[in-house]
Amino acid sequence: MAGAIASRMSFSSLKRKQPKTFTVRIATMDAEMEFSCEVKWKGKDLFDLVCRTLGLRETWFFGLQYTIKDTVAWLKMDKKVLDHDVPTEEPKTFHFLAKFYPENAEEELVQEITQHLFFLQYGDYDPNVHKRGFLAQEELLPKRVINLYQMTPEMWEERITAWYAEHRGRARDEAEMEYLKIAQDLEMYGVNYFAIRNKKGTELLLGVDALGLHIYDPDNRLTPKISFPWNEIRNISYSDKEFTIKPLDKKIDVFKFNSSKLRVNKLILQLCIGNHDLFMRRRKADSLEVQQMKAQAREEKARKQMERQRLAREKQMREEAERTRDELERRLMQLKEEATMANEALMRSEETADLLAEKAQITEEEAKLLAQKAAEAEQEMQRIKATAIRTEEEKRLMEQKVLEAEMLALKMAEESERRAKEADQLKQDLQEARESERRAKQKLLEITSKSSYTQSMNSSTTALPTDLPSFNLISESLSFDFKDTDMKRLSMEIEKEKVEYMEKSKHLQEQLNELKTEIEALKLKERETALDILHNENASRGNSKHNTIKKLTLQSTKSRVAFFEEL
Repeated sequence: MAGAIASRMSFSSLKRKQPKTFTVRIATMDAEMEFSCEVKWKGKDLFDLVCRTLGLRETWFFGLQYTIKDTVAWLKMDKKVLDHDVPTEEPKTFHFLAKFYPENAEEELVQEITQHLFFLQYGDYDPNVHKRGFLAQEELLPKRVINLYQMTPEMWEERITAWYAEHRGRARDEAEMEYLKIAQDLEMYGVNYFAIRNKKGTELLLGVDALGLHIYDPDNRLTPKISFPWNEIRNISYSDKEFTIKPLDKKIDVFKFNSSKLRVNKLILQLCIGNHDLFMRRRKADSLEVQQMKAQAREEKARKQMERQRLAREKQMREEAERTRDELERRLMQLKEEATMANEALMRSEETADLLAEKAQITEEEAKLLAQKAAEAEQEMQRIKATAIRTEEEKRLMEQKVLEAEMLALKMAEESERRAKEADQLKQDLQEARESERRAKQKLLEITSKSSYTQSMNSSTTALPTDLPSFNLISESLSFDFKDTDMKRLSMEIEKEKVEYMEKSKHLQEQLNELKTEIEALKLKERETALDILHNENASRGNSKHNTIKKLTLQSTKSRVAFFEEL
């Protein structure tokens, strides 16, 4: 009995020690994942698990977002997951998204960050696969953009496909970077907007991004009226709905603004602290972790470069082998055709020789017959001459017959001579036909021997595109230990690749401008939104986001604070 009680107590103890769990669903841009989390887990535990699962190292740009009462919020790293105002039902859903944005993607991003890019989904352009209509089911552009131009879906598809084909072979990391470089130059890139009021109660928009705090008119989210970079701000705090900003210069008074919701204030503070930390971190020497990541990224980039070069060489050799095979097949077909023609010529020569021989025999017989007739005519003439004709009429008839006999004899002699010449010519033609027959047989023999050699060569070459044993040997010879690679040579190759990439990037920007110019004529001006018009005005004046902010910060912090309070 005591043993049974002890056993039950032990089982109950184990049961109590088992951690309680709850299910979390993480939605990314491309997929959804589910995890079983312990109730004691903090936000950092869940976030680290997601980052490990995704293989992400530059974790500081990202966060887990959720929605509560129509307001977005971010999971805090130092707070238990279940202590957040998350829905009670399971699975609890969070969105894995970029929370902070780099100032300069090309300089700051170390790890390749896979975006939902067009040809990352479809792979490299292949004319045999990507045929007309393959984009019909894709929502490639926002409806607002499509409605803005007099272009049918087929016209858009044609232009997109042409660009897709033109950039065939571009490396994925290059494509990602070009995508981010275009995005980061847009006025609203990385900006989080919040409705605020200054001391006078003027309704304004606060923009928080990687560069600092920006103040906008509610009707113009593109061009800020005032900017305060992070290096001018010492402290940010809020009490209830009022935010207090302390400038770095202690001689300058603080300035304040109000927001409408407490939850929004928490979000503003989170974004301000995170962006400020990253801004200051970028201006310091890289930490050991970042140095290691950059070293690993350089090694990885070098490996990929060598791999691309190896694949390019193998591809080139394969294409050369295929071209050689095609050329040999073409030559073989040509030789076969020549052999067929030679064989036909030989047959024609044999038939011609037989016909000429038969014709020569007939001509000889005709010549003999004509000679015989000529002799008979001569005899008849002699006989007629010997006949005595006494009367004038008989004499005249006799003379006429004699004349006719002479003419017939002359004609017979000429015909006989012509037939004799023709017989000689036929004999000569026969001899030439026999010689032609001999040459044709010799050529057929040569062609047959060449065909056998070509077939043996072709059979050895045809195997190349499938098996390519020589390529395998090349691949084996190209395998290397990166630590033993000549780093100087590798650095030169990377530098060369960088120069080529810059040229490609410049070319891409030129193409983008050409496309804008091309479709500008098809734009329906009456359908432009207020933001479209503002963007066009900024572009026409040459006002980019960065130079606008630079101009705004030329004035002293004190004068800008005063200007903000007077808005």
